[in-house]
Amino acid sequence: MASTETSSTSHSILIVEDDAKLAKLMRTFLSEQGFSVTVEAQGDRAIYLIKKQAPDIVILDLMLPKVDGLTICKEVRQYYSGIILMLTASHDSHNEIEGLQMGVDGYLKKPIDPDVLLAHIHSLLKHKTNAVTPLNLEFGALKIDISNQTVYWNNEHVELTNKEYDLLVFLAHHANKPVNRETIMQALKGFDYDNSNRTIDMLIVALRKKFADTGHKAKRIKTIWGKGYLFTSEGW
Repeated sequence: MASTETSSTSHSILIVEDDAKLAKLMRTFLSEQGFSVTVEAQGDRAIYLIKKQAPDIVILDLMLPKVDGLTICKEVRQYYSGIILMLTASHDSHNEIEGLQMGVDGYLKKPIDPDVLLAHIHSLLKHKTNAVTPLNLEFGALKIDISNQTVYWNNEHVELTNKEYDLLVFLAHHANKPVNRETIMQALKGFDYDNSNRTIDMLIVALRKKFADTGHKAKRIKTIWGKGYLFTSEGW
């Protein structure tokens, strides 16, 4: 589960590192330097957090459980324009070349010297010409403001619970692609999954009610039998 340190800085950092000791050291050090820091150990969860939070900087370990750093970089570069600093204990130049081709902004070899890490961060921030803006999603009359975590439909604010909002954002990021319950639960990390758990189904029902998308004729969030749920980009 992610943990967060908050400060008044305008720069946010997501550390994706499964070495708990190293992650804690980096979080403590960078928080003391005035950064707002979030830590995540799981690669699949990191993809979701980058989509949801749009941090200014992602410090990304190359070797991670479930999803490795290169795969994460390839996935998020479709929509994330912030800084990615890759950490690696490998001396394989092929990985470094591949990462740079995928959009990694810089590499730092382990073991990590805190002052060197800070210097890399300041250098990358200085040379980043495009301001990082949170990703906002729009589908017809549906507008999801990621920066404020607010949702508008037909120009009216829609009140959602935290779980409803997280599910809506996750589905919207996978528009026009069916996603099954287990994938949703693994991404949101808010539920204990088993074959009898219907929590996601209940949240889907709640979302449909709030967007007048009920019954067997639901056209915005569809049920695809045997595959899960599909958020359509049309019909909003």
